[in-house]
Amino acid sequence: MSKNITLAFDVYGTLIDTNGVLVLLEQLIADKAKSFSQTWREKQLEYSFRRAAMVNYVTFATCTLYALEYTCKYYNVSLSIEQKDELMSIYKVLPAFDEVKEALTELKKDGFRIFAFSNGEKAALEKLLDNADIKDLFLGIVSVDDIKTFKPTPGAYAHFLRQADVKGEEAWLISSNSFDVTGSISAGMKSAWVQRSSDMIFDPWEIKPTLVVNSLLDFTKKIRD
Repeated sequence: MSKNITLAFDVYGTLIDTNGVLVLLEQLIADKAKSFSQTWREKQLEYSFRRAAMVNYVTFATCTLYALEYTCKYYNVSLSIEQKDELMSIYKVLPAFDEVKEALTELKKDGFRIFAFSNGEKAALEKLLDNADIKDLFLGIVSVDDIKTFKPTPGAYAHFLRQADVKGEEAWLISSNSFDVTGSISAGMKSAWVQRSSDMIFDPWEIKPTLVVNSLLDFTKKIRD
């Protein structure tokens, strides 16, 4: 495969492990931590989808905060303002998955055009990727905050293609989120779904991933073939 190809990596859940909040959650709410973290993440995404559909934009960080408030009420968990602030702060310094740096380094060395592409605000993404020691591996960071909407709206992917100066058929979106995969394919891109666990289920739609991998190293191997 030609190495002069553009790769757009989703950030939250693909490069960055959103379960990084679990350590603090376990200290705060013990056995509720895992389910709390999952509900928080699900509501975070739901709120971004709803905001995009309503054309009533707030930042991804605001969606995250509202989702935290909802999750506290859902599990009847009482957290102080300071504890909520600490949880929100952790979201800014979440760790990368173990194989991410090695995979991106190999792809960059091979000449692929690598971008980070996310619903998050650019300043937050820069801090997050810098903390994970992978920021310098990207040719650029593209945020949908620029156009005040969220993935998987078609405009989000069109924005990426404009910013990366590439045509859809020459670009891949790599994501562990099935909504992102179907969204990017619908917008004319190729897409790889990162199925990190056998428990992960891809949406049973008519739209299928161009490629299914179990890690970014697996993707690196397959995209080279």
